[in-house]
Amino acid sequence: MAKDDDKLSAEDRLIARFFQPLATHPGALGLTDDAAFLTPPAGCDLVLKTDAIVGGVHFFQDDAAREVARKALRVNLSDLAAKGAAPLGFLLSLALPKEIGDDWLSDFAEGLRADAVEFGCPLFGGDTDRTPGPATISIAMFGSVPQGTMVRRAGAKAGDRVFVSGTIGDAALGLALRKKTHMGADWTLNAAQRQHLASRYLLPQPRNALAEAVRTHASAAMDVSDGLVGDLAKLARVSGVAAEIAVAQMPLSDAARAVIAAAPAMLETALTGGDDYEVVCTVAPEKAAGFHAAAQAAHVAVTEIGAIVAGEGAHFVGADGKPLAFKRASFSHF
Repeated sequence: MAKDDDKLSAEDRLIARFFQPLATHPGALGLTDDAAFLTPPAGCDLVLKTDAIVGGVHFFQDDAAREVARKALRVNLSDLAAKGAAPLGFLLSLALPKEIGDDWLSDFAEGLRADAVEFGCPLFGGDTDRTPGPATISIAMFGSVPQGTMVRRAGAKAGDRVFVSGTIGDAALGLALRKKTHMGADWTLNAAQRQHLASRYLLPQPRNALAEAVRTHASAAMDVSDGLVGDLAKLARVSGVAAEIAVAQMPLSDAARAVIAAAPAMLETALTGGDDYEVVCTVAPEKAAGFHAAAQAAHVAVTEIGAIVAGEGAHFVGADGKPLAFKRASFSHF
């Protein structure tokens, strides 16, 4: 008599071996059905988000599979953080070239498992396909917020303070360094600084610990994925206001400061290059102190970088008080 495994297709065996262990929620049905189900927490809205990462565009072909998996999950978690939402789970679609084998998939699944446990977001299902290349990983993430409390981009008001989490520009500078490794010498960076920039591009640090503070204090928010200048302009546009930002107040890591000191033109890359996966949000003046305290309690650094005013656009002012102009405001695929 044939074993049950012998009756499975190669795709079914792949799913059972690598991804079934990640489907820990009962609604995932052990990945044995065509769909899954999820009952939202009582009194909550679902928050939905999907992002894909593509080999050669969002990650290098020689990046470790474990880190590719974690990046794919974390870029979606970052959006939930900016909406003030708690993660509930995700769907995964994989398009893989034939040269990717079991060793890569095993490492990929392990990276995904580690972050699914860390962030409390189990796998609910998905799809696997072959592609002539490159590898493409698409995740559809869902989270929850108490009904009617999701923080939108449209909500900033004149007088609000503008805050950003973490540091800005590290990932974009890390990508520049990765593409031209000699830049480390040109920029007079030490090994720790080079490693910091490279790791910030390779593996985002989504600010999900900040989600509750954003939800209870922010009037508008979004994650910084395409560059602070362009993303903040999007927030201002849909809110019908303008943002005035003091670049001298921008939170920069020691590594980023060293780069900009050696090559001042790289300030534009830091502000417009993207891949920060930080949260930019606006907070009413009377809530600013409470937001600071909530962020500190969540162990996430936040910095006030400017204010919302009447008008339109996002205006960045240099240390000399003069407005800065940029060749392009943000990264764009098109």
